[in-house]
Amino acid sequence: MSRIVVVSNRVALPQKSGAPAGGLAVAVNAALKDRGGIWFGWSGRIAPDPSDTPQETKHAGVTYAVVDLTNEDYQEYYNGFANRVLWPVLHYRVDLSEFYRSDLSGYIRVNRMFADHLEKIIRPDDILWIHDYHMMPLAKYLRERGHNNRIGFFLHIPMPPADIIQALPQHADTVGALAHYDLVGFQTEGDRENFARYLETRGGQTTPDGNGCDIGGRRVRLGTFPVGIETGAFARRARHASRTRFVKAFDESLSGRKLIIGVDRLDYSKGIPNRLDAYDQFLRTQPDWHDRVTFVQITPKSRTDVPEYQDMDRSVSHRAGQINGAYSDVSWTPLRYVNRTYSRSALAGFYRRADVALVTPLRDGMNLVAKEFVAAQDPADPGVLLLSQFAGAASELGNGALIVNPHDTEGVAVTLRRALEMPLAERRERHRRMMRVLEEHDINRWAEDYLAALVPDSQQPGRRDIALPRAAMRSVVRLPVGWGSSALPRGA
Repeated sequence: MSRIVVVSNRVALPQKSGAPAGGLAVAVNAALKDRGGIWFGWSGRIAPDPSDTPQETKHAGVTYAVVDLTNEDYQEYYNGFANRVLWPVLHYRVDLSEFYRSDLSGYIRVNRMFADHLEKIIRPDDILWIHDYHMMPLAKYLRERGHNNRIGFFLHIPMPPADIIQALPQHADTVGALAHYDLVGFQTEGDRENFARYLETRGGQTTPDGNGCDIGGRRVRLGTFPVGIETGAFARRARHASRTRFVKAFDESLSGRKLIIGVDRLDYSKGIPNRLDAYDQFLRTQPDWHDRVTFVQITPKSRTDVPEYQDMDRSVSHRAGQINGAYSDVSWTPLRYVNRTYSRSALAGFYRRADVALVTPLRDGMNLVAKEFVAAQDPADPGVLLLSQFAGAASELGNGALIVNPHDTEGVAVTLRRALEMPLAERRERHRRMMRVLEEHDINRWAEDYLAALVPDSQQPGRRDIALPRAAMRSVVRLPVGWGSSALPRGA
């Protein structure tokens, strides 16, 4: 049987208790569980002289193959182009991007290096599944080396409209290079449509059946595959966590008050300042709720060596202090702003205790916090999800969440009161509808659907033409032969 080779920027190496169960690790484990295979990527280490061969570790049928980066690689590829150019542009924030030609050169150099390392471990019939914006041109470099493996790509973050993509300097070398994959998957239909329109601006023409495009004799397909969670396992984790001493102590500290919770990495895409402004508006206009509610915002710091994130940390901390200074008294602190990381079990317990979750990103690929909050609830007395219309999860959970525009401060404040006062019968019905979606489309279903679209059971891995399952069939476009080739001189 063909092996699955998963490639991502970071690899969650197995610990004594097994591989870490957060974010991308859960998704990759779902793909490799019961299938075995290889997980390849950066080790997370900086080394002055990285090894010429990947370092391998085997655990539970999976081979973890990792490589180190030099400090120059890390600064240009990761800190530079990936996180200071691609991340803001793909989150619709062109104004925050800082493009340097040297960073693009480093991004291309590191992706070529990844291709060199992969070449040492892949077989002709391996199935490659590449993840996220760090690795966009990887298939192109593998094709240049003569590898005809079936290669799929999944973008975990948003894909903006064509005019925003085109604001990215030399976009054909990065976003455009996705045309070298056999299947490109997105979180939402809107993301898929944005990329399809971008290809059209590059001269692509939709094929008669609307499902394929020819690129130098090859075919690329586009599909929508919303990432799920381990629904059942997370619900069990929340039930158990609610009985732990730690979560019980947290509950007691609330003194019977309603709990609003927000959990986000410190990033401008999460809309935390807007959320704090909405909470301020709520407290200002709803004095009857003073001393009856506590908002806990858990925000682990990220990218602390990037100046923009340092400024954001100071700004959000200052805003939190203003709110507490304006409304708190000796027996009540309206906002607890916490900059630390908690275990998934602790978070599950917090979610289960919460009456409202504020999940209000300005733009998000999916946002699994929204799904975890729903899964963690007690069906007999569930909390309410207040969800941004710009989170990918809104396309699945709009049947039960209260959908808001995070830019509408007054609207979020009004909706927050509605959530806090929602009758039990309505809360139960909304939770039931959302849980049905999470149970039918969990993380295992996501991996199965994607891999079935990439390599249908009815066809051999070497075949070049595929038919996606009906749920994944999407329009794609035909591009000119050679489209997307790099315009950047070698070594620039």
